[in-house]
Amino acid sequence: MAKSFELPRFYPILDTAVLRSRECGVLLAAECLLRAGARILQYRNKNGWHQFHYDEASNIAELCRQAGALFVVNDRADYAQLLNAGLHIGQDDLPPVAARMVVPNAVLGFSTHNALQLRHASDAPADYLSLGPIFATSSKEKPDPVVGVDGLKAMRALTNKPLCAIGGITLANAPQVLEAKADSIAVISALLPEKCDAASLTARAAEWLKLSQ
Repeated sequence: MAKSFELPRFYPILDTAVLRSRECGVLLAAECLLRAGARILQYRNKNGWHQFHYDEASNIAELCRQAGALFVVNDRADYAQLLNAGLHIGQDDLPPVAARMVVPNAVLGFSTHNALQLRHASDAPADYLSLGPIFATSSKEKPDPVVGVDGLKAMRALTNKPLCAIGGITLANAPQVLEAKADSIAVISALLPEKCDAASLTARAAEWLKLSQ
């Protein structure tokens, strides 16, 4: 388990399906986020891994190393270990105890969606937890029930681990989430401006970083 882990306040998630649906290059988005100052990036590919995805993740891992940022792989403990990356797992993936055996020294995150899961996860060998969806979200095919800001406030006391809020978070509602004592805000769709070019992506990332300071 990583020691003294501090979760960055702004947690961008590069969801391959969301990015490609917007005709936005995954590597371009990674480069712009890191250029703006992001300290963590998660690579989230839910549609099956092939050589292309491994190569893409490997390239982002190298960009993160050069920038001094943490690179995290979603779901796949095997690829996280191969890439010397952090790992984020969900309720339907390997349980944290088993995942920790695959990535003994990596930063490990674990998703929760309600009070019971959060309470149990507090004792798991994870470095940070996520809770959501806070708001309705379109980035997950079968989302769990909405937690809401009030739910986040109520559940914050159930764990001493760093807690990342996720799900439907935008520049408009993010201040409420941070006021509810989330340590970090994970962002997927709202990373993307209307026009996905380098200047617009970097400017949007800068907005998120300023808001989350």
